[in-house]
Amino acid sequence: MDTRDTKDTAGTTGTAGTPEARSRAHQLVEAARQLFAAGVMSHSGHANLSARLDADRFLLTPGFVRDLEPHQLATVGLDGRLLAGELRSVSAEITTMHGVVYRTRPQVGAIVHTHSPAATAFAVAHRPLPCRTEPMLRFGQPEEVPVVPWGPRGSDVSVRGIVDVLERRPTTSAVLLANHGLLVFGPDAAAAAHLVVAIEESAEAEIAAAAIGGAVDFPAGALEAVRASIAQATVAQASAARASVARVAS
Repeated sequence: MDTRDTKDTAGTTGTAGTPEARSRAHQLVEAARQLFAAGVMSHSGHANLSARLDADRFLLTPGFVRDLEPHQLATVGLDGRLLAGELRSVSAEITTMHGVVYRTRPQVGAIVHTHSPAATAFAVAHRPLPCRTEPMLRFGQPEEVPVVPWGPRGSDVSVRGIVDVLERRPTTSAVLLANHGLLVFGPDAAAAAHLVVAIEESAEAEIAAAAIGGAVDFPAGALEAVRASIAQATVAQASAARASVARVAS
């Protein structure tokens, strides 16, 4: 893979060395570590993660994520062009996959693609993953995870399939790539990683529940109940924090 400058990466001049760019690079590295720590990675550890820098660029892992360091990240344009750093061929194939999600979803700040085993089982079966666990409600996927029809990795067919599903399912924060794996997107790298974990746990639970009669849907109003509970806890936490500050001030 041709590069502009092998030292021109996220940790140095590839992102103009801005504090925000360095912060996003460290967030990507931390998200990768969290995925391994959570045990949701495939045996190979294959994955690719990215974080939006601005309207035209994003950071992308170079073709590996195990023992990743911030300076190893590449800078890529939303059109898939490598702008700085190095990409192994395994990552060069998927730049358009990341870019098209950023173009289709302007609010997305980070993307994670994994071959998490249980989620990939649903992808291989071409079966949408239902939302039947509370972590999926809480971490950004209060609906089933749809399946994108198969296309060769990084091909126009695959990219068009992703765009089609995102346009038809404007509120989904994840898709299953048929016969391939999982693609998750969120406001930042930590949120996307948390959702990967929630989806993988949910897929494991679905498979396990099938042996004892099958999983059961949430009752009506579950999402609203969870949101109310989160809001109540947030208010209580803020109130406790204010009370603590008042005690210290007195």
